[in-house]
Amino acid sequence: MFTRPLPADVDVSATTLGGRPALRLRTAPTGTAGEDVLLYLHGGGFVVGSARVTAHISAALLRHLDGRAVSLDYRLAPEHPFPAAPDDCLAAYRELLDSGVDPQRLVVAGDSAGAALAVVTMMRARDAGLPMPAAAVLFSPAVDLTLSGASMRSKDGVDPFFAPADLEWLFDQYLAGGDGAAPGASPVFADLTGLPPLLIQVGSSELLLDDAVRLAGRAGADEVAVTLEVVPRQPHVFQLDDGSAEAAAALERAGRFLATRLGGEKEES
Repeated sequence: MFTRPLPADVDVSATTLGGRPALRLRTAPTGTAGEDVLLYLHGGGFVVGSARVTAHISAALLRHLDGRAVSLDYRLAPEHPFPAAPDDCLAAYRELLDSGVDPQRLVVAGDSAGAALAVVTMMRARDAGLPMPAAAVLFSPAVDLTLSGASMRSKDGVDPFFAPADLEWLFDQYLAGGDGAAPGASPVFADLTGLPPLLIQVGSSELLLDDAVRLAGRAGADEVAVTLEVVPRQPHVFQLDDGSAEAAAALERAGRFLATRLGGEKEES
């Protein structure tokens, strides 16, 4: 339902990263792109979704970079419950570094469950002594699998996509009886010290509003540079709607945020 056609000038090819299938996107002919790398992690409640569904988001962010984007198809629950997905994401991140990608030219982004995995990947990379990326963008992060945020109640019936029971079912598939409050599953409860600058975007109409707000607070308390944008009357991962002016503006801001952390905007051809 959310898959969109990509612009004609975006080159897409299948690849593998960290032992998993992935999509590689470029906006310049192969061999002429620069060294910036975007690692994108798709959403879908840890149960559904694919790199292809969110490829147009990766492409929109890529226009502000000088390089390529790689979107990972990590393993999904219930066939592959926690910690399969974060294991795959860390393996992908590690392979990028091992292949010679400069961490200061590397950025990470994700939506919903993928945004949570982006945070967890950076936490696990930090704990393993790996360098941090230059920045990360998080769209509607699902970072509290215990559903304890106040917006789970205040936005129930306002959110056009989900009821709390829907999210509870998805997270149960992923956790498979595990502890939803564990920091590696719900990074809103984690120590975020040492993470790179973060941009968090969320819609005011979504159940996960307080996930984003509390994650920003946690990051700020841990001395992480963080920017939180709450966009009025927008639903979960509204950036997926490529016909929306709000989505286009949000992706433009996100792309410029990444470009700034990478040292400047991509030159327009």
